[in-house]
Amino acid sequence: MTARTSHKLLAEGLGTTLLLAVVIGSGLMAERLAGGNVAIALLANTAATVGGLYVLIEVFGPLSGAHFNPAVSLVMAARGELPKGLLGPYVLVQLLGAMMGAWLAHAMFDLSIMQWSGKLRGGTGQWIAEAVATFGLLLVILRAPAGRASSLVAAYIGAAYWFTASTSFANPAAVFGRMFSDSFAGIAPASAPGFVLAQLAGAGLAVVVARLLAPANAAAATEDAGTRKAHGA
Repeated sequence: MTARTSHKLLAEGLGTTLLLAVVIGSGLMAERLAGGNVAIALLANTAATVGGLYVLIEVFGPLSGAHFNPAVSLVMAARGELPKGLLGPYVLVQLLGAMMGAWLAHAMFDLSIMQWSGKLRGGTGQWIAEAVATFGLLLVILRAPAGRASSLVAAYIGAAYWFTASTSFANPAAVFGRMFSDSFAGIAPASAPGFVLAQLAGAGLAVVVARLLAPANAAAATEDAGTRKAHGA
C-alpha cells in the first residue's frame, strides 16, 4: 500500500468517524436540551450536521475526495474518478468509521458504548424519501461547479433534513453507524436494508439524470461560444 493510498483511507475513515460523531452527538445533545420538543431537537441536529459536513469536506476533500459515503464512492468508481481497486477499501473504512463515530458520541455523553437502536423507520414514504435524498445529494455532487461542492452538499443535506420524511440519511455508512446508537438519530437494524436499497436506487437514478443533463449543457456551451464568435466577442 502506498503512502498516498494510506492517506486517502485514513482521511475517509477519520472523516466518516467525525461525521457520525457530529450527527449522533448533536442528536444526543438536542434530546437533552430540547425538553421533548422534537422540532427544536431536529433543528439543532440539522445545524450541527450542516456545519460539520461543510468543514469535513473542506478538510478531507483534497486528500480522499471526502466521500464518507459508500453510495458516493460507488458512483465515483463507476465514473472512473475513483480507482476500482480502492472502492472496497473505501467502503470498509467508511463503515468502520461510522461505527466508531457512534461509539465516540456515546463515550462523550457517558452512555453505554455498545448499543443497538430500537428506532424503527420504514414504510413506502420513508423509502421514497431516502431515494429522493440520495438522488439529490449525488446530483449536487455531480453537477456542482468546481470548488463549490462542500457548501452545496452541506446546504442540500440541511434542506433535506426537513423536506424528506426520513430526515435524509442519504448514506449507507450513516445507516450502518446509526444502527449502533439507540438515540434520537438511530435506526433499528431491521429498518436498515430498506434504507440502503432506496439510497442505492436514488444514487443510480442521479447518475442517469446527470448523463442526460450533460449533453444539453455541452450543446448550450457550444452554441453560446458560436454566438460570441459571430458577434466578435
